Amino acid sequence: MAAQKLSETELTLALNSLPGWQIKEGKLYKEYKFSSFATALGWMVSAGVHAEKLGHHPEWFNVYNTVQVNLITHDISNAISNLDVELAKKMEEVFNS
Repeated sequence: MAAQKLSETELTLALNSLPGWQIKEGKLYKEYKFSSFATALGWMVSAGVHAEKLGHHPEWFNVYNTVQVNLITHDISNAISNLDVELAKKMEEVFNS
């Protein structure tokens, strides 16, 4: 899947389907909270598998039960792309499963 920069309209539509996600410092951002470090780590591994399949990798930060995620596509001049939205959707699927 090739990366394509999203228009403002496309980005607004995408955010409407991604609960809790927002634009922060020009990146697609969400903070996830888990019941424990092990649960957070397990989610990161599962989400990481999806990221690898997409050939797209998150900027994320984990402390204990919290994971902060920033998604941006560096290959298209650091813009939010369809790949970022697709990965965010996969992260939501893993979180809600």
